Amino acid sequence: MYIGEQLIAPTDDRLRLAAQLGAKGIVVDTRPNRDVANDDGTWDVERLKAQKARIESFGMKLEGLALDVGSILLDSLRDRPKAEKTAERLRQNIRAAGEAGIPMVKYTVAMVGITRTGVTDGRGGMKCSTFEAARYAPEADAAFSYWGTVLPEDGHGTTHTPKALMKTAEAGGQVMASEAGGISEAEGWAAIEYLVNAILPTATEAKVRLACHPHDPAYPPGGLNGVHHVLGSLDGLRRFLALAPGNPFHGFNFCQGTIAEMSKDPNAVVLEAIREFGREKKIFMVHFRNIKGGYLDFREAMPDEGTVDMAAAIRAYREVGYDGVLCPDHVPLSDVDPGRERFFAFCLGYTQALIQAA
Repeated sequence: MYIGEQLIAPTDDRLRLAAQLGAKGIVVDTRPNRDVANDDGTWDVERLKAQKARIESFGMKLEGLALDVGSILLDSLRDRPKAEKTAERLRQNIRAAGEAGIPMVKYTVAMVGITRTGVTDGRGGMKCSTFEAARYAPEADAAFSYWGTVLPEDGHGTTHTPKALMKTAEAGGQVMASEAGGISEAEGWAAIEYLVNAILPTATEAKVRLACHPHDPAYPPGGLNGVHHVLGSLDGLRRFLALAPGNPFHGFNFCQGTIAEMSKDPNAVVLEAIREFGREKKIFMVHFRNIKGGYLDFREAMPDEGTVDMAAAIRAYREVGYDGVLCPDHVPLSDVDPGRERFFAFCLGYTQALIQAA
């Protein structure tokens, strides 16, 4: 178990900083990954090898890449020929990753992005993204949610807003819940099953682990705008694993914050999930982050100030023999640290200290 970072299009200086901060692994979250992609979106094996060698030149391991699934989930329900075309690209990219010696690709099942309803002040006036289901409105969704690699960087919905950027390639084909046209529980599962069935056989053959990021956040009963988040509970995660029982390449990008958001007792559900899925070796990478609050009412938080006992989480990972990377994620915003490098540095140091203490 060791610290690492998930980075979007990192510069050499950013990689050098990660190495100096003690990171041992890097997950490249760039979507679309133009550094390795051909004009048709398929990954080039030699360029993948070069990306891997570049990260290794800084003394770190390339843990994996983000698989840009685009709008395949919605398309599988509404435009099957388009979904089939995307599926073929994904299979080609997984094969290329395997040929390049990249052991994992991560993907999301979010059709409508990561829903948020506002920001609030955290410690020292830092800006923390919030989700309050009772205050949900499409206008708040447009201003404060995340789509693909589009982040609400200003925290106020006034400049560089997700709404202005969500139609770009970096939005990953995701839309607002109010624009999705309703997705029932049955349709949610049908879309996820379609994606898993389309890519898991290729990943198994290529020996590339598929790390699925669950729905963030858990939605209330009945969903939002008729959209259901079926991977918004531990039972949903169990059903997901049961799509391919025993397959060692089918598992999770275990977002600890997302798991915490599933329960009114975030600490208990996180520890239960670590012990259950960790023992089953279904945790392929970890987003080691915290929240303050719980189910349907929370804000994002620095790791040391949230509701989840992060030291207990580290002990649980060690207990189940987790030996992979822990990455900070969803770090709050501040005008005194616009690139969030100091905030990420704090998160890395805090996590490293917990590992050593455990």
